[in-house]
Order: sequence, then C-alpha cells, then structure tokens
Amino acid sequence: MQSLGALQEAAYRLIGQAACHIDEADGRYVCQLTPSQPQLQGDDLRTHFLNLVTDENLREKVGRDTDRLRDVIVALAFGSLAGEE
Repeated sequence: MQSLGALQEAAYRLIGQAACHIDEADGRYVCQLTPSQPQLQGDDLRTHFLNLVTDENLREKVGRDTDRLRDVIVALAFGSLAGEE
C-alpha cells in the first residue's frame, strides 16, 4: 500500500510522459497510467512510475525522520538573526 501523497507526487513527475488517474477502491489506491509518449509503454511505464513512487516514499521517510532536526536548525538560524539586530 502506497501513500496517496507519494502516488500524487509520482504522477506529477510523469507529466509530459503520461497521465495518471488515481482512484480509491476498497481502501486501496488504483492508478491508471496513459502514456503520452510512444517510447514509454506498458511495463516500461509501470516500472518508471513505481520507481518514482519508491523515490517519493523515501523522500517522505527522510522528511519525517529529519523534521525535528530541521526545526532546530531553523530556530537556531532565526534566533541568531534576531540577536544581530
């Protein structure tokens, strides 16, 4: 099961190569891919889409894992700037 966000981001990254229609059925997301370029067909398009979904899942995980650290860095940076005035 993939997150809707990862599917939407992967679909966005396919713009120009294929259209992606995402539906929800029985608690699962179903993606229908329609190629707009003849060089991406069938299994090639599916594989490319799944690679993009995997990449988006990793980006989401890294984002979750580094949220706190990023917040601390931003707070320190803005705190430092406020102290310079």
